[in-house]
Amino acid sequence: MDKERILNQIVEGGLVAVVRAESSGQALKIADACLKGGVAAIEITFTVPGAAEVIRDLARIYTNGEIILGAGTVMDAETARIAILAGARYVVSPYLNLDTVKLCNRYRVPCMPGAMTIKEVVEAMEAGADIIKIFPGELFGPQIIKSIRGPIPYARLMPTGGVSLDNVGEWIKAGAVAVGAGSSLTKGAGTGDYEAITRTAREFLTRIRAARGVQQPL
Repeated sequence: MDKERILNQIVEGGLVAVVRAESSGQALKIADACLKGGVAAIEITFTVPGAAEVIRDLARIYTNGEIILGAGTVMDAETARIAILAGARYVVSPYLNLDTVKLCNRYRVPCMPGAMTIKEVVEAMEAGADIIKIFPGELFGPQIIKSIRGPIPYARLMPTGGVSLDNVGEWIKAGAVAVGAGSSLTKGAGTGDYEAITRTAREFLTRIRAARGVQQPL
């Protein structure tokens, strides 16, 4: 799958499920529950024990393009390379690491570094980042998207942190191309209620489509 197609699918879906878990088994169950809820973009963070193996396992299980598998909390180029070799199709970082962006561009893998200010957004864009992760989103709220896109209307921004069912529509209306959702989406895993994750995923997607003015399927 080429880089542009991956990016288009992430933007079209509008939601990246950020998977943090206490074990690899729990991470696999969360990913499966998200997928059942219609979320194709699954980001396995490198805070998950054995994250590379989880990515590799998911890549082996879902071989028909059902899942857009990514790696999150990637702190350096070495980790990015490990993730890509394991099967990650995009890389997400909490901050801008130039070597990571360079490596991802070398292998034509979408890269989404984190930024908090307009200066950081511009630096990430100049480095070749594909989508800028506004992180942590709860520090700013949806207004930051409008504020950045005022002077930089072509910036492709994806907030992560603080995105919930209550405000996801505001983020999308403010101009976010997609959102990343972690605990607000996956908290059911804490009690073993994976069906709750599936229901929440469906509701996230419903609200994203509504904010975009997309007619809901009958």
